[in-house]
Amino acid sequence: MKYSTISNDIKDFLSDHINIEELQLDEDIFQLGYVNSLFAMQLVMFVEKKFGIKVENEDLEITNFNTVCNLSTFVTKKLEIQGE
Repeated sequence: MKYSTISNDIKDFLSDHINIEELQLDEDIFQLGYVNSLFAMQLVMFVEKKFGIKVENEDLEITNFNTVCNLSTFVTKKLEIQGE
């Protein structure tokens, strides 16, 4: 799966769930206050279901999830490990 497709899917999900005009790929959604703990879990579940990956406890670092770019890179690496 292409990085651009992954980032578009993530951006679409975030845009559907947070009230922001145009989310930039490098904006920190946690620092900007768009994400609470409940939404963070929804984001993890979305990523697992959408991309068919398993987010392990050691993956639950804010830097993996705080921007569209970081999350897209995280998903890409997980897919590579799984051989996609």
